[in-house]
Amino acid sequence: MVSKSIRVLVSVDLPSGTIRMWDGSGGPFMDADGEIWRSCTLTDDAIDQIEMAINAQAFTLSLAISGIDTDTSNKIWADYESGQIIGSRVRVMLQELDDFEQPVGAADVKFTGSIDNLVFGDDVSGGQIKSVIAVEITNRFTLRKLTNGSVLSDVDQRARSKILNPTGNPDRFCERIPLLVDKTIAWPNFG
Repeated sequence: MVSKSIRVLVSVDLPSGTIRMWDGSGGPFMDADGEIWRSCTLTDDAIDQIEMAINAQAFTLSLAISGIDTDTSNKIWADYESGQIIGSRVRVMLQELDDFEQPVGAADVKFTGSIDNLVFGDDVSGGQIKSVIAVEITNRFTLRKLTNGSVLSDVDQRARSKILNPTGNPDRFCERIPLLVDKTIAWPNFG
Protein backbone atom coordinates (compact mmCIF):
# COMPACT_ATOMS: atom_id res chain seq x y z
CA MET A 1 0.00 0.00 0.00
CA VAL A 2 1.32 3.43 -0.93
CA SER A 3 1.24 6.27 1.57
CA LYS A 4 -0.83 9.27 0.50
CA SER A 5 -0.03 11.79 3.21
CA ILE A 6 1.98 12.30 6.36
CA ARG A 7 1.09 13.49 9.82
CA VAL A 8 3.45 15.34 12.20
CA LEU A 9 3.36 13.77 15.68
CA VAL A 10 4.80 15.27 18.87
CA SER A 11 5.30 13.07 21.94
CA VAL A 12 6.25 14.62 25.31
CA ASP A 13 7.27 12.33 28.20
CA LEU A 14 6.26 14.31 31.29
CA PRO A 15 6.63 13.06 34.88
CA SER A 16 2.83 12.70 35.08
CA GLY A 17 2.64 10.69 31.83
CA THR A 18 3.17 10.88 28.10
CA ILE A 19 1.29 13.48 26.08
CA ARG A 20 0.73 12.65 22.42
CA MET A 21 -0.29 15.38 19.95
CA TRP A 22 -0.64 15.60 16.19
CA ASP A 23 -0.55 18.76 14.11
CA GLY A 24 -3.97 19.39 12.62
CA SER A 25 -7.60 19.94 13.38
CA GLY A 26 -10.15 17.29 13.97
CA GLY A 27 -10.63 14.53 16.43
CA PRO A 28 -8.22 12.14 18.02
CA PHE A 29 -5.90 10.01 15.90
CA MET A 30 -5.15 6.36 16.78
CA ASP A 31 -1.78 4.99 15.68
CA ALA A 32 -0.97 1.39 14.73
CA ASP A 33 -0.17 0.57 18.39
CA GLY A 34 -3.57 1.81 19.59
CA GLU A 35 -2.19 4.98 21.21
CA ILE A 36 -4.45 8.05 21.05
CA TRP A 37 -2.99 11.34 19.73
CA ARG A 38 -4.89 14.60 20.40
CA SER A 39 -5.02 17.34 17.79
CA CYS A 40 -3.19 20.63 18.29
CA THR A 41 -1.94 23.40 16.05
CA LEU A 42 1.72 24.17 15.50
CA THR A 43 2.41 27.74 14.41
CA ASP A 44 3.08 28.59 10.77
CA ASP A 45 6.87 28.50 11.11
CA ALA A 46 6.91 25.23 13.12
CA ILE A 47 7.58 23.02 10.10
CA ASP A 48 10.54 25.23 9.15
CA GLN A 49 11.82 25.04 12.74
CA ILE A 50 11.45 21.24 12.77
CA GLU A 51 13.26 20.95 9.44
CA MET A 52 16.16 23.09 10.68
CA ALA A 53 16.42 21.02 13.87
CA ILE A 54 16.34 17.71 11.95
CA ASN A 55 19.11 18.95 9.66
CA ALA A 56 21.18 20.14 12.68
CA GLN A 57 21.02 23.71 11.36
CA ALA A 58 19.43 24.90 14.60
CA PHE A 59 20.69 24.07 18.07
CA THR A 60 17.28 24.47 19.67
CA LEU A 61 13.79 23.70 18.42
CA SER A 62 11.19 26.30 19.35
CA LEU A 63 7.60 25.18 18.96
CA ALA A 64 4.49 27.20 19.71
CA ILE A 65 1.54 24.90 20.24
CA SER A 66 -2.07 26.06 20.45
CA GLY A 67 -5.47 24.41 20.44
CA ILE A 68 -4.52 21.98 23.21
CA ASP A 69 -7.46 20.52 25.07
CA THR A 70 -8.04 21.62 28.70
CA ASP A 71 -7.02 18.31 30.31
CA THR A 72 -3.69 18.23 28.47
CA SER A 73 -3.02 21.90 29.22
CA ASN A 74 -3.76 21.33 32.93
CA LYS A 75 -1.45 18.30 33.00
CA ILE A 76 1.40 20.34 31.48
CA TRP A 77 0.75 23.22 33.89
CA ALA A 78 0.80 20.89 36.95
CA ASP A 79 4.16 19.43 35.93
CA TYR A 80 5.47 22.94 35.24
CA GLU A 81 4.34 24.21 38.66
CA SER A 82 5.99 21.25 40.41
CA GLY A 83 9.29 22.16 38.71
CA GLN A 84 9.67 18.77 37.05
CA ILE A 85 9.07 19.57 33.39
CA ILE A 86 12.53 20.86 32.40
CA GLY A 87 14.52 17.98 30.92
CA SER A 88 11.44 15.99 29.82
CA ARG A 89 11.96 14.12 26.54
CA VAL A 90 10.27 15.41 23.38
CA ARG A 91 10.11 13.46 20.13
CA VAL A 92 8.94 14.75 16.75
CA MET A 93 7.84 11.99 14.38
CA LEU A 94 6.39 11.64 10.90
CA GLN A 95 3.62 9.10 10.33
CA GLU A 96 2.74 7.95 6.81
CA LEU A 97 -0.99 7.53 6.10
CA ASP A 98 -2.91 5.62 3.45
CA ASP A 99 -5.93 6.67 1.36
CA PHE A 100 -8.20 6.26 4.40
CA GLU A 101 -5.96 8.33 6.73
CA GLN A 102 -4.85 5.16 8.52
CA PRO A 103 -1.22 4.71 9.65
CA VAL A 104 1.15 2.82 7.36
CA GLY A 105 3.87 1.20 9.47
CA ALA A 106 5.54 2.75 12.49
CA ALA A 107 6.15 6.48 12.84
CA ASP A 108 9.69 7.66 11.97
CA VAL A 109 11.38 9.57 14.80
CA LYS A 110 12.96 12.66 13.23
CA PHE A 111 14.03 14.69 16.28
CA THR A 112 14.60 13.85 19.94
CA GLY A 113 15.41 16.47 22.56
CA SER A 114 14.58 17.66 26.04
CA ILE A 115 12.55 20.63 27.26
CA ASP A 116 14.78 23.57 28.15
CA ASN A 117 12.12 26.24 28.68
CA LEU A 118 8.35 26.57 28.62
CA VAL A 119 6.25 29.73 28.30
CA PHE A 120 2.47 29.77 28.76
CA GLY A 121 0.26 32.38 27.15
CA ASP A 122 -3.37 32.95 26.30
CA ASP A 123 -4.67 34.26 22.99
CA VAL A 124 -8.15 35.72 22.66
CA SER A 125 -9.83 35.23 19.28
CA GLY A 126 -13.51 35.68 18.54
CA GLY A 127 -14.44 35.86 22.22
CA GLN A 128 -12.72 32.54 22.98
CA ILE A 129 -9.56 32.09 25.01
CA LYS A 130 -7.00 29.82 23.40
CA SER A 131 -3.96 28.66 25.35
CA VAL A 132 -0.61 28.82 23.61
CA ILE A 133 2.44 26.98 24.94
CA ALA A 134 5.87 27.91 23.58
CA VAL A 135 8.37 25.10 24.11
CA GLU A 136 12.12 25.43 23.66
CA ILE A 137 13.71 22.03 23.08
CA THR A 138 17.42 21.27 23.04
CA ASN A 139 19.16 18.20 21.69
CA ARG A 140 22.59 16.65 22.05
CA PHE A 141 24.12 19.12 19.58
CA THR A 142 23.12 22.16 21.63
CA LEU A 143 26.11 21.88 23.92
CA ARG A 144 28.50 21.62 20.97
CA LYS A 145 27.88 25.18 19.82
CA LEU A 146 30.68 27.60 20.54
CA THR A 147 31.16 31.29 21.04
CA ASN A 148 32.85 32.79 17.99
CA GLY A 149 36.63 32.40 18.23
CA SER A 150 36.65 29.80 21.02
CA VAL A 151 38.08 26.29 20.85
CA LEU A 152 36.26 23.14 21.90
CA SER A 153 38.51 20.92 24.00
CA ASP A 154 38.38 17.17 24.45
CA VAL A 155 37.87 17.52 28.22
CA ASP A 156 34.98 19.97 27.77
CA GLN A 157 33.27 17.76 25.18
CA ARG A 158 33.53 14.64 27.37
CA ALA A 159 32.03 16.59 30.29
CA ARG A 160 29.18 17.81 28.09
CA SER A 161 28.47 14.32 26.77
CA LYS A 162 28.37 12.97 30.35
CA ILE A 163 25.65 15.51 31.20
CA LEU A 164 23.62 14.85 28.05
CA ASN A 165 23.92 11.06 28.03
CA PRO A 166 25.07 9.79 31.44
CA THR A 167 24.66 6.11 30.54
CA GLY A 168 26.36 6.37 27.13
CA ASN A 169 29.97 6.19 26.09
CA PRO A 170 31.97 9.44 26.36
CA ASP A 171 31.85 11.63 23.27
CA ARG A 172 35.17 11.27 21.43
CA PHE A 173 34.40 14.05 18.94
CA CYS A 174 37.37 16.23 20.00
CA GLU A 175 39.76 13.49 21.10
CA ARG A 176 42.52 14.33 18.60
CA ILE A 177 42.47 18.13 18.94
CA PRO A 178 45.36 18.20 21.52
CA LEU A 179 47.50 16.19 19.06
CA LEU A 180 47.08 18.87 16.40
CA VAL A 181 48.37 21.81 18.47
CA ASP A 182 51.93 21.71 17.07
CA LYS A 183 51.19 19.68 13.96
CA THR A 184 52.28 20.86 10.52
CA ILE A 185 50.37 19.40 7.62
CA ALA A 186 52.37 18.96 4.42
CA TRP A 187 50.34 18.84 1.24
CA PRO A 188 51.46 16.36 -1.40
CA ASN A 189 53.47 17.69 -4.32
CA PHE A 190 52.02 16.30 -7.55
CA GLY A 191 54.34 18.42 -9.75
